[in-house]
Amino acid sequence: MTQTVHSPDGTYIAYDRSGDGPPVIIIGGAFNTRHTAAALTPLLEPHFTVFQYDRRGRGDSTEVGPWTVQREIEDLGLLIEAAGGEAFVYGHSSGAVIGLEAAAAGLPITKLAAYEPPYSRNADGSGAIDGWGESIQAALDAGDDQGAAVRFLTGTGVDEASVAGMQQLPWWPSMVALAHTLPYDVALLGNGSVPVERFRDIRVPTLLLYGGDSPAWAGNATAAAETAIPNASRMVVEGQDHNTDAAVIAPLLVEYFSGD
Repeated sequence: MTQTVHSPDGTYIAYDRSGDGPPVIIIGGAFNTRHTAAALTPLLEPHFTVFQYDRRGRGDSTEVGPWTVQREIEDLGLLIEAAGGEAFVYGHSSGAVIGLEAAAAGLPITKLAAYEPPYSRNADGSGAIDGWGESIQAALDAGDDQGAAVRFLTGTGVDEASVAGMQQLPWWPSMVALAHTLPYDVALLGNGSVPVERFRDIRVPTLLLYGGDSPAWAGNATAAAETAIPNASRMVVEGQDHNTDAAVIAPLLVEYFSGD
């Protein structure tokens, strides 16, 4: 049964809880709701109590603006309270950024696993996507939610032919329905660089994962984060790209969260 927690700004965050064992909170990325991890959850349930939630403005969660990174962190903090006061956290893509920012802010995360936080700007300034967020917001302001979704995807490197194909799939309307939250995912990245100084404040064990078939930015971003975070390790997941196979990632999470 879906439950809710009440954020200080009046937002209600919807979540599902299942399984048995130490709590694990899953944080999804762009275009994700709490249902996106439906294939991963049953693989974790024998080992953990799994919390999946709709980030603010998505699914069954409400939204009282304006959006800020701090409010995303507060929302996660409420889920941790509902889980008993501390929890393992697994974040994917922009969800990984939330997990990292929350850990840096001192939330009671026992262990953190972060898969491909999408920082694309390299140390030399290359890889930045200038004007990306502005173009997405401009489409939204014009009432063109589909155009905003397209601009987000092409900005992440998805080729135009693939985006055109996605628009013919039955789940495309559900992606467009979340387009208004895409500026939040962009804003989480700041200028696109790993916030090295802030991440030096992370004191919890952190596993940084990236796919062996992912673009170079994924390996670069996790390498920069590993250098910054005092108690971090880094792992390449061979055969995977940004969209991970639940059957591949689940055993890695079980081993990591269950270990000493």
